[in-house]
Amino acid sequence: MSSRRHFLAGSAAAAAGFAALPQAVRPARAAAAESGTGAVAGGPPNLVVILADDLGYGDLGAYGQKLITTPRIDQLAAEGLRFTDAYSAAAVCAPSRAALLTGLHTGHAAVRANPSSGGQGSLGAGDTTFAEVLRARGYRTGLFGKWGFGPEAGNQPSHPSARGFEEFYGYIDHGHAHEYYPAYLWNGNAKETVPTGTFAPDAIAARALGFIDAHAAGPDPFLLFLAPNLPHAPSEIPDASAYASRSWTQANKSHAAQISLLDAQVGAVVDRLKARGVAERTVVLVASDNGPHEEGGVNPDLFDANGPLRGYKRNLYEGGIRVPLVAWSPGRIAPGTTSARPTPLYDLLPTLADLAGGAPAPSDIDGLSAAPVLNGAPALAPVHDHLYWYRDEQGVTSRANTQDGGRAKQVAEAIRKDRWKAVRFAPARDRTVPDAQWRFELYDLTADLAEKQDVAAANPAVVASLTALLRSSWADVYTRRPWGLTTTASPSAGTLTTTLANGTTRAWADARVSLSVPAGWTATPAGPAATASLGPGQSLTTVWTLTAPQGAAAVTLTASATAGGSAFTARAPYAPLPAPPTRDSYLSDLPWVSASNGWGPVEIDRSNGKQAAGDGTPIAFGGVAHAKGLGVHAPSEIVYHLGGRGNRFTTLVGIDDFSKKQSAAGATRATVRGDGLILATTGVLTAASGPTALDVDVRGVRLLTLTVEDANANSAFDHTSWASARVTVV
Repeated sequence: MSSRRHFLAGSAAAAAGFAALPQAVRPARAAAAESGTGAVAGGPPNLVVILADDLGYGDLGAYGQKLITTPRIDQLAAEGLRFTDAYSAAAVCAPSRAALLTGLHTGHAAVRANPSSGGQGSLGAGDTTFAEVLRARGYRTGLFGKWGFGPEAGNQPSHPSARGFEEFYGYIDHGHAHEYYPAYLWNGNAKETVPTGTFAPDAIAARALGFIDAHAAGPDPFLLFLAPNLPHAPSEIPDASAYASRSWTQANKSHAAQISLLDAQVGAVVDRLKARGVAERTVVLVASDNGPHEEGGVNPDLFDANGPLRGYKRNLYEGGIRVPLVAWSPGRIAPGTTSARPTPLYDLLPTLADLAGGAPAPSDIDGLSAAPVLNGAPALAPVHDHLYWYRDEQGVTSRANTQDGGRAKQVAEAIRKDRWKAVRFAPARDRTVPDAQWRFELYDLTADLAEKQDVAAANPAVVASLTALLRSSWADVYTRRPWGLTTTASPSAGTLTTTLANGTTRAWADARVSLSVPAGWTATPAGPAATASLGPGQSLTTVWTLTAPQGAAAVTLTASATAGGSAFTARAPYAPLPAPPTRDSYLSDLPWVSASNGWGPVEIDRSNGKQAAGDGTPIAFGGVAHAKGLGVHAPSEIVYHLGGRGNRFTTLVGIDDFSKKQSAAGATRATVRGDGLILATTGVLTAASGPTALDVDVRGVRLLTLTVEDANANSAFDHTSWASARVTVV
């Protein structure tokens, strides 16, 4: 199965810009603009989102900062819109960024904790980002800076390029982004070595400016997501001289210089927009992913980094989650305006979609569009019934832990509804414990912005109501509605399946899907590849039968779709069936159609170690070694193409001597299938029972499948070998 990507490059809409969109789309876009939710006259604007890393509510002059100079962002606030009640989606980086990208709060988002709480979080093929949504509407998209999700590898579903960003330069991994002088940065799907001494924020900012240069002239609008790691710890910067005369620690001087550098980078972006003549048709948003940090010797209290608010990064009090948000767009946003609308950053996806003139935003998100606020019609902006936050954080800092009453490692939740703000702490890390076991705090933000006075005891009805909302805001697994174009390749069946899914709230007119194949190939749809209308929640699924020239190599196939004025592209690697065997052969000498394994690669020939071949003790049962074989770890499945030319399949299958030495706890069951039908199966295989010999008639079998399954609900020691696995031909 391919990772889902939504690109418009090469399509007619991309080549001709938005003038090529169907006439039926334009009246809807004009109506959206008149309602205060869509693009203003002149077409969709360019969109620039700048996300700081650990910048506090009070770290900018526009929000009361006195010691650190931030003249460029302050100027944007004076010339544009300053949100007073904007919120990050979490009190730490990774869950905040996942929510911002996907429009889901932390009760629903795919990533709900930082890596310290259980591995590097990842986005999947179903986690539609605002870049994918805008890409479907013809935007050129670029991300420069910190991504913050794993794995740290190219060409995988959680990579920025698989989540809608055409261009990417920066850090994939959360931990790698802590290095200001890295040995490498990622350029698209490849690592790129950087010269020794390169200060990454400078290199990243330069790439972002180059993106503006490349796309300012059009014909398509662009989305620039600039996500520097400033001012995250450590407090490293080439030049802190602006604060050299201060009687502060070096960490505090460098931290202040990092914030001023961030400010200068924002200014450089604005200057480049002006120089390229596109400032008047661009919306710039500047925000932070959570509250101020206190790491590496930085003292946030020196700078009053949280302003009038209680708490820091990691706290669910206002200081940990209320963040600066400045919007600037000459001619669209009136100078010197403010908004007190509670605006979480998971509102970003629907807001950008509306600004883009009705881009196809998913319907199953938690965010609500703030576009009317930016377009001068704030009364038309929908308002959240309540805002929700979840915290499961194992990193501890002293000030944050003190604010939490020593509960920094306990699961916590928070909610804001109207004037009420609640924070509650589970007794440990289990959020499923009864409500009575939680420590519940209630604050009246209208009278007590600093959250000093817990009024829970005096308001039992409010406590009960908010507790119910907290419970209802969480889903252990949040199943997404399918959205966009996906592909599933099945080389064993000689097919590729495309699915165009309308996961929005509006019907899509004239939906069409096509599949491009190389010269000499054919792709024949079995069933319709077009429909006059695709309603909300509906899908158009097409199975394409593929034929390839004899000996054709693996390729990447591209499926394209247009629907309702949007365009989608999905790519799938496809390897044609290998030629069937022409002589008696060991399976380890034949190419497989597909192979999946519960742990590590499928091991071939003499290996039962950790690599694909030849690095471990030879496969042996009862001291008898076998030179040829396959090593797997349950659950596993390997498929071979026999093409009807096979005669017999023979093997000795079981838990081998090497695995027996590790532990006697393994227990598996092996099955041989021919074209989906069971031809042979073993009993339970254990180290004590020894291997099972199989001699299977495979005459007429096109696809031979070998599977191994766990047989005792404990897959830890289920390494199994197919020794001397051999097929004879007719």
